[in-house]
Amino acid sequence: MSLKPTLQLSNVSRTYGSGERALKVFEHLSLHVAAGEIVALVGQSGSGKSSLLHIAGLLEKPSSGEVFIAGQNCSAMDDNSRTAVRRSGIGFVYQFHHLLPEFSALENVIMPQLIAGEPKAKAHARAKDLLGRMKLEHRLEHRPAELSGGEQQRVAIARAIANRPLLLLADEPTGNLDPPTAELVHQEFLRMIREEGLGALIATHNVEFASRMSRMLRMVNGALVSH
Repeated sequence: MSLKPTLQLSNVSRTYGSGERALKVFEHLSLHVAAGEIVALVGQSGSGKSSLLHIAGLLEKPSSGEVFIAGQNCSAMDDNSRTAVRRSGIGFVYQFHHLLPEFSALENVIMPQLIAGEPKAKAHARAKDLLGRMKLEHRLEHRPAELSGGEQQRVAIARAIANRPLLLLADEPTGNLDPPTAELVHQEFLRMIREEGLGALIATHNVEFASRMSRMLRMVNGALVSH
């Protein structure tokens, strides 16, 4: 028996506005991401990558089409149900780390686990393990302002993975870093995703980074093209 994809988008369209001012970002897009698969989403700025990620992450509703997470149709869910799926099943990494400035690296990774109901001792152990695997064991008690840009983003990655999501979504996760730092984060990011066995959809301008993933999809004129 074949396993259901971690993420499946079926004939998804997104239009902003209506009437003569309607802006069609894309129409009838379909894609799937399997468990353990890392899919790159590339394309020019404004091509619709972020809109597609927001729909995949249940942050926006498509204008039409359906979104499935682990085989569960999320399209007709109410906001509370979508929030529950997002909280338990989806991790997000953005271009900017969005860490809580008043908390240490360790506390930033513990926090989402406590919110999800994980016992404090287990949350602490999981956070310490993830940060150690991201080579940040010497920076656990440092606050974000005391960390470099690359270190901040590695903490953000650990935080996104902390609750063992089924799906990881990332939007230009190294777009704000210099090339040498970005390269280090690329290596650690892909290694961590593979070790955790996640399905991942990653939007990036960096084609070299994208080429290291399982496969690459390009957004062109509102369509998805296999690369």
